[in-house]
Amino acid sequence: MTAALVAFCPSSAAGPVTAADPPPPVPRGIGDRLFPYLGNPGYDVTAYDIALRYHGNDRPLDAVTTLRARATAPLSTFNLDFAHGTVRSLRVDGRPARFARAGEDLVVTPARPVRDGAPFVVTVAHTSDPSGSGGGWVRTRDGLAMANQADAAHRVFPCNDHPSDKARFTFRVTAPANLTVVAGGTPLGRTREGGGITWRYRLAHPMATELAQISIGRSAVLHRTGPGGLPVRDVVPAADRERLATWLRRTPGQLEWMEKKVGPYPFETYGVLIARARTGFELETQTLSLFESGLFTTSGMPSWYIESIMVHELAHQWFGDSVSPRRWTDLWLNEGHATWYEALYGDERGKMPLERRMRLAYQQSDAWRAAGGPPAAPAPADPDQQIGIFRPIMYDGSALVLYALRQRIGPAAFERLERRWVRRYHDGVASTADFVRLASQVAGRDLNGFLRPWLYGRTTPRMPGHPGWKPEAAPSGQGVTEAGGKAGGGADGKADGKADGKPG
Repeated sequence: MTAALVAFCPSSAAGPVTAADPPPPVPRGIGDRLFPYLGNPGYDVTAYDIALRYHGNDRPLDAVTTLRARATAPLSTFNLDFAHGTVRSLRVDGRPARFARAGEDLVVTPARPVRDGAPFVVTVAHTSDPSGSGGGWVRTRDGLAMANQADAAHRVFPCNDHPSDKARFTFRVTAPANLTVVAGGTPLGRTREGGGITWRYRLAHPMATELAQISIGRSAVLHRTGPGGLPVRDVVPAADRERLATWLRRTPGQLEWMEKKVGPYPFETYGVLIARARTGFELETQTLSLFESGLFTTSGMPSWYIESIMVHELAHQWFGDSVSPRRWTDLWLNEGHATWYEALYGDERGKMPLERRMRLAYQQSDAWRAAGGPPAAPAPADPDQQIGIFRPIMYDGSALVLYALRQRIGPAAFERLERRWVRRYHDGVASTADFVRLASQVAGRDLNGFLRPWLYGRTTPRMPGHPGWKPEAAPSGQGVTEAGGKAGGGADGKADGKADGKPG
């Protein structure tokens, strides 16, 4: 892709590189084992302001992304993650800056180096292309939605695309007047511009780039009230409003159920975004979880199972969204906890006993570990398969770790741990080591020796309280559903693209 305007593009026609020439641009990362080139060192982003103009779901959007950041080292150059769009211009602190492509990075050379500790502003005029596959924009029947997990936000906008660098977000989206735009967070108002309308939204809490959500389409926005007066906002295809109303009425009760388990809901609003699209998964985008419409209209799944999938994505608002992983190898903390509350919900509804589900998971756990690695040391995904890390071991295999921990320390201590975890790391990031440390504090004894084999072992340890449980050979690509059958990957179905698998 050829950069334009003030782009700096080294060319072989310029002759051989000499000692006086700048080094060639190279992609950089923060050293995440699963995504080595994701994220960038040298700065922390504090806020994003993303302005988009929509021309149809088969055409690139015009965009301006503004990042506010603070340097954590002297910066004569720095990188941004960005792919699948054309950069038209780039400024640092208002001055034109040189930039060059390097893999899926933009290497930026500001007109003046940025001092260590100094705040700075980067403004990128670019396009955002919804064509192709690989995550980012999802084309629906009448517009677009977003699915950035795990490493696809930078296919939509320039960013520091790693969950360890959370920031505040503001969205401004201009679309034709006959369409509705909804984004994560709360609305700031809308204004008419020519033949279109500009919609503005802001999130009150920091967010990882992978959790951003924007919906553009012929949508109905439904409002109700959750526990404590929490605003609940659902976004559905306008034509399916009545058909989906029964499901949406369940959300306030599910919020109340989760709050009784782990404490107050962590954000300013919540809701469900139901899209006429085929993604193969559901997704916990912050304050507005993404679901395929087919899950509710054509999946044929029992209602209690669909409700448990809704609870899975809701649980992620605490586990994964409010408390985000420090590295992608900490993903088990997200998916294991969401699967845990999904399973607990099914158990308390009398549909799938928790012990039965955990025993089924135990039987398959060795096969899952062999296929995808242990929960806290997963094998990397295949190239260009960003959702390939979402394997069964991350879902029921990781919920099994939590079950073993509860068996070891007792239900009362386990519940204290869960509540303390989401309070201590609220709006932040946390690691597997942080969880083991806190579990040991709550239990009053060192749990490293107990948890390490569960988290890092190639085989599954013995289950406390269940000496008769034994791992068995099982198909490695399948997970345990609440119905006691088999499904691919977890409630969001990320591992194998099955919409009737587990939630995201």
